[in-house]
Amino acid sequence: MTHTDLTPRRVLRREIAGTIGLLTDEHDFRAMRRYRSFTFHDHTAYLGHVEAVLRTRALQGSHTTIALFDPEEYADYCAKSGLDPDHHTSRTRFTAELAATGPTVPYEGQPLADLLPTLVDEAVRQATWEYASTLLARLGTCASCGQDIGRAAFTRASHLLTRVLDTAPPGDRHLVCSVSAAPETLVSVLHADEDTDGTTHLDEAEALEFTSVLAVGLATHTPGGLVMRTTSPGHPDRIYGWRLRGHGLTPLTASEVFDAYCTDADSGDLISPEPGVDYCEPPDLGDDEPRPDHHH
Repeated sequence: MTHTDLTPRRVLRREIAGTIGLLTDEHDFRAMRRYRSFTFHDHTAYLGHVEAVLRTRALQGSHTTIALFDPEEYADYCAKSGLDPDHHTSRTRFTAELAATGPTVPYEGQPLADLLPTLVDEAVRQATWEYASTLLARLGTCASCGQDIGRAAFTRASHLLTRVLDTAPPGDRHLVCSVSAAPETLVSVLHADEDTDGTTHLDEAEALEFTSVLAVGLATHTPGGLVMRTTSPGHPDRIYGWRLRGHGLTPLTASEVFDAYCTDADSGDLISPEPGVDYCEPPDLGDDEPRPDHHH
């Protein structure tokens, strides 16, 4: 094969995007060692090899995404697809499936230690959204009015989130919504950064998950809350929030916010308040909130 034959192929290799299924923790790594075709023996060394491959591909101009490889999901996938789980081609096919449907993050030259938490957060966010969406879908329609309960709650949650952001003071916003759903509490985080011209930027996936979790609380009348922290240069951070009540949000008092942030959840002991932080009541969301389509 001549040099001229090889060069176009090297060029084409740079055009191929790749995905690596990553075993992020020791527990999952040990689960994969039951397969003889998985030849790695040490998780730390395994992560080092992955990082070396990522760096090499980046230097060659190739784009790589990282997917979270779950051994239990892999075993289920092989069983349903009739594949031998103890074969590298089965892992390759599963990883390709993850690239299309699972949580992934792009490798952009950052240390693998910095990328791992981002990947795990992305997986948790997608799992939370899927669980919340399933809960909303299972609520069905109202026996009295025929309204789709989950859809009405999502519409209501979207309106409330818009009002919360529109009434917030200038700056970057960090929102947390928690709902005490079984078997464990649903928690969603939303970052809303604001430009100097007042334009707010949201991550669409984050906003979808956040709205879905809020909708679950509204639809099921489950205890929960929404807290926001705003940060603006030259001003103290402001923290305020609401509790979920019925089909809406009820403001927390400044003392309730202070107690929530300055009390140890496990021991009940007081914690010193953060310097440069105002614990305050939320702005009025206004009287223009539409009546919910479903409120039986």
